[in-house]
Amino acid sequence: MKRPNLFQGTANFVKKNVVMVVAMVAALITCFIVPPDEAYLDYFDVKTLTCLFCVLAVVCALKNINFFYTLARKIVLVFKNARLSILALVYITFIGSMLIANDMALLTFLPLGLFVLSSTGKGKYMAFTFIMQNIAANLGGMLTPFGNPQNLYLYTKFAIPNGEFMLIMLPPFLLAVALITVCCLIFVKPEPLELRDEKTVLPVGRTVVYLLLFALAIAIVFRGIPYWIGLIIIPAVLLFMDRKALKMVDYPLLLTFVFFFVFSGNMARIDAVRNLFSMLLEKSTLLFSVLSCQVISNVPSAILLSQFTTNYKELLLGVNIGGVGTLIASLASLITFREYTKNNKGKTRYYVLLFSAFNFAFLIILALFELVIL
Repeated sequence: MKRPNLFQGTANFVKKNVVMVVAMVAALITCFIVPPDEAYLDYFDVKTLTCLFCVLAVVCALKNINFFYTLARKIVLVFKNARLSILALVYITFIGSMLIANDMALLTFLPLGLFVLSSTGKGKYMAFTFIMQNIAANLGGMLTPFGNPQNLYLYTKFAIPNGEFMLIMLPPFLLAVALITVCCLIFVKPEPLELRDEKTVLPVGRTVVYLLLFALAIAIVFRGIPYWIGLIIIPAVLLFMDRKALKMVDYPLLLTFVFFFVFSGNMARIDAVRNLFSMLLEKSTLLFSVLSCQVISNVPSAILLSQFTTNYKELLLGVNIGGVGTLIASLASLITFREYTKNNKGKTRYYVLLFSAFNFAFLIILALFELVIL
């Protein structure tokens, strides 16, 4: 009896963490081509891993006290029709992705969208709302270094100045806001909507402490405080106040980074690969990085392609814009797909078609926009 259970558990883990498993296999294969040596130690970006861990841990703690859900729910209660409520849900996800990373924003606010639409009889807007929240999470996170995992990596690797980072990402960010707003205004009618109010009380002490820890994590990302300080303080405080938050951290995501550091480091040491990628990126770093995301996702693309180019501006733009498009262009998109199909049986084909239509439209418009202004 234990073997089937163990097999089923392993299968479920692999299914839930496909990208991590693929990254591990890819890393192992390259280890046979480039045998492990002292150079492997230079592959790992410890600061990126530390910053990502600190942000994720504090966000989990805030999520455990329903901080984001309570705040978002109060905002939605202000609006009295479907159009404005869905706009609010999408904007909340947009802003959330800038502060707590795109995947955490979706895990936090998709359930709110499900609750609002299902409890008010507006299920017909479910697929559209989930897709807009997904696009908002992927494109909203582009504005800040910690909004998307690939941003944090590139921001650290190339030591991009804060002001320059914002200026690079501001034009596509503003265009994304405009496009999302227009879509919500066109495809959602201003139908009456009522959401039942519920009294929710946040624990004041924990809220204050967690917000201070969040501020510390952000200061570390922006290089205001040495990263090792956060690695000591944040786990120590959470170990005392919320051990569950430490267990909830997305460790498979951190391991995905580790495996891709090994994979990309080894690939950069293979002459044929280095020459090919350098040639392609020299022709158009933006286009090649966008296309790469459609096949191997944006985080792996950022780590791999950064080994072959110093044009961080186009690479940064490419791996952010490239987050929309196919279902595998971003890990966040797989989260949305999983949450939608789990709660809407028999509508997978409809969702994929609608998702593809909106995502490729956004991808084409944003890519053409950047090609024109570059």
